[in-house]
Amino acid sequence: MEKHVIQATITMAIPPRKSGEALRIFKSFTEQCRDEPGCISCHIYEDLQEKNVLMLKEVWTSAEDLDRHLRSDEYRNLLLILELALEQPEIRFDTISSSTGIETIEKARDVIVGGGRSGGLAIQS
Repeated sequence: MEKHVIQATITMAIPPRKSGEALRIFKSFTEQCRDEPGCISCHIYEDLQEKNVLMLKEVWTSAEDLDRHLRSDEYRNLLLILELALEQPEIRFDTISSSTGIETIEKARDVIVGGGRSGGLAIQS
């Protein structure tokens, strides 16, 4: 049976007067999340282009681990923070069956430059 990882993403706009409090809670949440069984990674990001927009990104080894996490007290507390959002938060759960790295860039660029391998990331014009 093929194994898929699950990426959970929440993006939300926070009222400026609540951004410090929300960021503190998100940081605490990510630290606790990383210690949970099945958590591959958990990070909080601030949008550099839109002020007071935060993104929480989690990656889980299985749906079972994610479900256990979603039922936790810590996640319930996170849901309370989402109520502070200026608008409906964007919540996504994506199942990832495969991923690649730099080889995808090299393959695409080889096609663009006529198929010759450059052996690295040399940009040709």
